[in-house]
Amino acid sequence: MQKTQLIGNLGNDPELREAHGKPVCTFSVATTERWKDQQGDRQEKTEWHKVVAWDQLAKTCAHYLKRGARVYIEGKNRTRKWTDQNGVERYVTEIVAKEMEMLGTPGNSSTPPGYSVPPGHQDDVPF
Repeated sequence: MQKTQLIGNLGNDPELREAHGKPVCTFSVATTERWKDQQGDRQEKTEWHKVVAWDQLAKTCAHYLKRGARVYIEGKNRTRKWTDQNGVERYVTEIVAKEMEMLGTPGNSSTPPGYSVPPGHQDDVPF
């Protein structure tokens, strides 16, 4: 079983387009880990995650999410491979979202915090 869960903030406004005849939305989510080191100093590390949502979930993400919004994403990791225009093989690992819940902060969304999209509102589309 493969399951990925993130709570973080959107790094950009979602981008909605069409691929394989279906709506697809892409955006990035930043997750930050904070801890104290051996000297007691606060440390922080931020990771960036590429997220892809398909079908109805894609439309919902594009409509409600904005840069800076706090969000919970559940899905699975996928790595895609392609050849660029120079003939170089490229790879990207992204999270294919199955569920999204807006954790919201005032002013960042037009829906109440805790709005979620239940599973089954999006199909698994192979790359």
